[in-house]
Amino acid sequence: MSDRPFPDLLRDQIRHEFTAAQQYLAAAVYFDALRLPRLAQVSYDGADDKRAHALRMVQYLLDRDLEVWVGGLDEVISTFESPRAALEFLLLHEQRLTEQITTLARTARESNDYLGEQFTQWFLEDQVTEVARTKTLLAVYERAEGNLFDVEQFIARELRVPPKPDAATPRIAGAARIR
Repeated sequence: MSDRPFPDLLRDQIRHEFTAAQQYLAAAVYFDALRLPRLAQVSYDGADDKRAHALRMVQYLLDRDLEVWVGGLDEVISTFESPRAALEFLLLHEQRLTEQITTLARTARESNDYLGEQFTQWFLEDQVTEVARTKTLLAVYERAEGNLFDVEQFIARELRVPPKPDAATPRIAGAARIR
């Protein structure tokens, strides 16, 4: 078990998720600069997704009446050697996030924090999807032998409709509309 309590690790994870959002944004700008609009859109969507993850974690802490800290970010890489290198970097980043969320889930379980454990399950499932999508993009790049037109066509054909959130999706902080 981690030597830190679940809420502390969750606060760290908020920083990791906001950092991931900025990392995806940096990759999106990189792809946009190369005139790769589909790869850019996948990355812009990834930035939105990771920001939403962080805000879901913020809302969980608020719902549990636990202190919330929103601070700085970890280092963000904004230049890449190639589109392949950018995809590899994003894959490694997703795998690191998966490890961090797995540690969160394990810590919640081992400390008998059943609410925390239940909360992390959605994120674990989402990470499986995120890693698989990034691995697929890298595999398509490899099969296309670097032909970015083929990669762009694959994205347009296969990744065009984002999945709709289900009822189990945790709420996002700030989503309430006051009229």
